[in-house]
Formats: sequence, structure tokens, C-alpha cells
Amino acid sequence: MAGKVKAVPEGMHTVTPHLVIKGAEKAIEFYKKAFGAEQKGGVFKMPDGKVGHAELKIGDSVIMLADEFPGGGRPSSPQTLGSTSVVLNIYVDDVDKLFNQAVSSGATVTMPLANQFWGDRYGQVKDPFGHAWALGQHVEDLAPAEMEKRATEAMAQSRGQGA
Repeated sequence: MAGKVKAVPEGMHTVTPHLVIKGAEKAIEFYKKAFGAEQKGGVFKMPDGKVGHAELKIGDSVIMLADEFPGGGRPSSPQTLGSTSVVLNIYVDDVDKLFNQAVSSGATVTMPLANQFWGDRYGQVKDPFGHAWALGQHVEDLAPAEMEKRATEAMAQSRGQGA
């Protein structure tokens, strides 16, 4: 018998998102263009031509994805559900560039990019397949007391705008 096999495969993290997508083949191309994703290996296709499994690497992280296969207790895509309850976060060195690249590739802005009270330049987009992405760049380290003060001020300001 060969040596001990690693429980977590090389290049993977303990938690790896697996996206269910309606139109996974198009999504692969979108993620390459919008986020600079690199395809890892080939794309496993089912007999009907749908993507059964693919892996993409964005920065140092891997995401898995497949087309949705309705029935049998399998998850549905955000397009089928009409929403998503997950936000995927990407941290990069130049968030303005990535944000603009994602939008020019077809993502929809759901939260404009701005400097946030917690020390990140941050915004959110929705991809054409219904998945939510938060794009950020850490720009400032804050002491806990400063973070709490800024959070209180931000919440007070948002309540004042909603009145």
C-alpha cells in the first residue's frame, strides 16, 4: 500500500464552496473573465451535456461547481430559488479593479464599493447566475474600541437616513 493519503487534498482548504448553477458552462467562462478564475483540470460532463463537476481557483481558493440536477433532494440554483442565502467573499490587492472587472463582465452591483467602518474597501455584486459576491480589500487595521465606535456611528447614521 502506498503512503498515507492526505485527508484534505493538496491545494484545498477545509471548507470549499460548491456552487449549484443553472448554466454552469457559461458560469465557468464568466468567473474566468470577472474574477480571473483559473480552471483546475477538466470539466466532468454528464451524458446529457450538463456539468457534473468542475473546479476553479480564484486567488488561493478553490470553488467547485456543477449544473443543477432537479429532484432527488439535490440543491437548486439561486435562479430556480429566486434568491440566495450565501455571499462568497473575495479579498484582493486592488478591489477597485476587480469590482469594475466583475461589473463590466455582467455582474450587477448590489452594494456600491466604498470604504467601510470595519477597515475594508468593500462592495457586493450579484453574478448573472444569482450568486452573491462580496469584493474587498483590507485597507486599515483597527483596535476593537475604534471598531466599536465606528460601528455605533455607522448604525446611528443609517437609522437617521431611514427616517
